[in-house]
Amino acid sequence: MNKMELIEKVAQDSQLKVSEAKKAVESLINTVIGSLKAGDDIALAGLGIFKVKERKARAARNPKTGEIIQVPAGKRIAFKVSSGLKKEIK
Repeated sequence: MNKMELIEKVAQDSQLKVSEAKKAVESLINTVIGSLKAGDDIALAGLGIFKVKERKARAARNPKTGEIIQVPAGKRIAFKVSSGLKKEIK
């Protein structure tokens, strides 16, 4: 499912106009992005938890040349699936 299909499904399920559903979905996405940028976790009951994790600097090997390179520290987004969703998928 892509973004437009999601918007259409939200519009259909909530009996909103597509333009209203689009605003709602885009607002949700922007809120999630803004919260993650601020370093906040986002817990959505029944879905899971989005969080930003720090990654330490490390040495890695370039597989093509075998050269050891330094990978800088950084941040990554992690998603932990809720147990309820895991049960639904299985």
